[in-house]
Amino acid sequence: MTFDELQTIIQQISDSNIREIELDYQGMHLYLNKNKTSHQPVVTANQKPISAEVVKGIKEVKSDQPAKLKTSQPAQKPATIKAPLVGVIYLQPTPDKPAYKKVGDHVNAGEVVCVIEAMKMMTEIKSKVTGTISKILVDNEEVVEFDQPLFEVTQ
Repeated sequence: MTFDELQTIIQQISDSNIREIELDYQGMHLYLNKNKTSHQPVVTANQKPISAEVVKGIKEVKSDQPAKLKTSQPAQKPATIKAPLVGVIYLQPTPDKPAYKKVGDHVNAGEVVCVIEAMKMMTEIKSKVTGTISKILVDNEEVVEFDQPLFEVTQ
């Protein structure tokens, strides 16, 4: 495996949702991890050592990666409020009343954000997080599926 191929693999994994990968390819063992804590891979006697040039390149890419990750991703990923059941969602208590919450509103954990009707039963959906509503991902009176994202909340 060439240095350029190795850099390409590292970049593709960095750009993906993969958190950890371990590869054995042509007698070479490669372990990459984006988690804050990790296990130490076991080194076996038949593994070939990686050349100093490859190790130097990996260190350069690794030292470069955190800056890229910090600038390309928000500081905190927004929390999502999801539908706990299938039904029709109502974003307001009655048609003549304002919505429970709109984009930019503050929400506390335990506060009602909408209602889902299933089999003539109304179920209040409460936020499990405290923060600000950053996105409403559904329309009023839309049919929602189980575990469908309804709101994004920035904490």
